[in-house]
Amino acid sequence: MSRFALLRNVRVTRTQKVATAVLAAAGATTALAVTAAPSQAAPATSAHAPAAVKPVSANGMPKTGAGKSAETASATVSAAGHLKVTAVEKQGHAAKQAANRSAERQAPKSYANNLDGWIRQSLDIMKNKGIPGSYEGLHRNIMRESSGNPNAVNNWDINAINGIPSKGLLQVIQPTFDTYHVKGTPHKLTDPVANITAAANYAAHRYGSIDNVNSAY
Repeated sequence: MSRFALLRNVRVTRTQKVATAVLAAAGATTALAVTAAPSQAAPATSAHAPAAVKPVSANGMPKTGAGKSAETASATVSAAGHLKVTAVEKQGHAAKQAANRSAERQAPKSYANNLDGWIRQSLDIMKNKGIPGSYEGLHRNIMRESSGNPNAVNNWDINAINGIPSKGLLQVIQPTFDTYHVKGTPHKLTDPVANITAAANYAAHRYGSIDNVNSAY
């Protein structure tokens, strides 16, 4: 190989090295640019990130601290109002029940206008006056003395002969009735309830109770 050719090859080789170095430097710059690109693009990406959802009220306006406080206060007032209404309703119900009970106590008890009703009414009066006696004791003696007829009159015994005949459901004479008449009942010998209570009062004083009477007394 001639000297000129050798020098030429050397120049070419140096040129190639320089070119290679330039290309390498350019590649490094590109790599740096590519590497830096994501960090530069990051703000753009964050700029497009979805914003935090803020609560809104019924009218579409964002809820503020004052709005939330107002809603809480409104809910509290509503709950208090409901409790107040409930309390008033309960008080009204309790008052109505008390009034009904009072009316029941004040209303006079009704009794049937027959032997069963007369006996039951007499027993209530006797209980209030402390006069002993039972339904069975009263009914048994009434059926023996008058068969349940409040207007029955005995016109044949010694009392009739003496002018004070026995009358009524339990065949009571007038003097006995006047002595043992129970206050609050009609002062009439043949009144069913007055007759029963007076006779039971007399029997309680003489026999201990009308229940102890099993024959003419």
